[in-house]
Amino acid sequence: MAETLRAIFFDIDDTLYSTSEFAALARRNAIENMRAHGFRMATEDALRELAEIVVEFSSNYEHHFDKLLRRVPKHYWEGVSDTVLVAAAVVGYHETKFRELRPYEDAVDVLKLLRRQTELKLGVITSGLALKQAEKLVRLGLVNLFEPQGIFISDEIGISKPNPKLYLRACAAFGVRPSEAIYVGDRPKLDVDPCNRIGMITVLNKRTSRTFEPGETQPDFEIHNFFDLLDFLKNRFGIEVSH
Repeated sequence: MAETLRAIFFDIDDTLYSTSEFAALARRNAIENMRAHGFRMATEDALRELAEIVVEFSSNYEHHFDKLLRRVPKHYWEGVSDTVLVAAAVVGYHETKFRELRPYEDAVDVLKLLRRQTELKLGVITSGLALKQAEKLVRLGLVNLFEPQGIFISDEIGISKPNPKLYLRACAAFGVRPSEAIYVGDRPKLDVDPCNRIGMITVLNKRTSRTFEPGETQPDFEIHNFFDLLDFLKNRFGIEVSH
């Protein structure tokens, strides 16, 4: 007899779209726009400094470019307004969002199939700043593919990964037991281990080029694209989705 599945939750970054590729391009365009406005540091040198800042202060920090100007020798921008340079970086980054932020095509296709052909509740569980994460979903055009009250952002809830309470809160809001829900994410320690501890079904997305520290537990299934997920649903839960 097939297990009962009632909900699937998804991570956003490097799961619904390629965060790594987008961030690399956006940061490069930000630095290039700073250089166009008088910043004299070589692009690759500036990108290395920026990468260190992201590691040290997290990707959710809102003043990366201010920190960049504070930590590099002032001769790289002496005589130029630091406010203008930061604004140029922000414009370069956000213009990249307008041009380049796209979901994985197979993610869109599969989410639409799941909405049309199944009774599964679809939601998002993500870490990060509330407005920033919600903006991604809006720009990606994915909001309507999830339950209206199905987007759970750590900043809003006050609980962040890898605390299992974050996932328990989402399951409770959906009215499902953890054993009746799948979580699809790309980080073993953040997306697999805590979910396994509370009995959720775990799917590790392996398509990202980023290398993460191995988890302490194994996922129930691994995917390299979203159509792999449909195979898992059929084989384990008897849920057939035609495509």
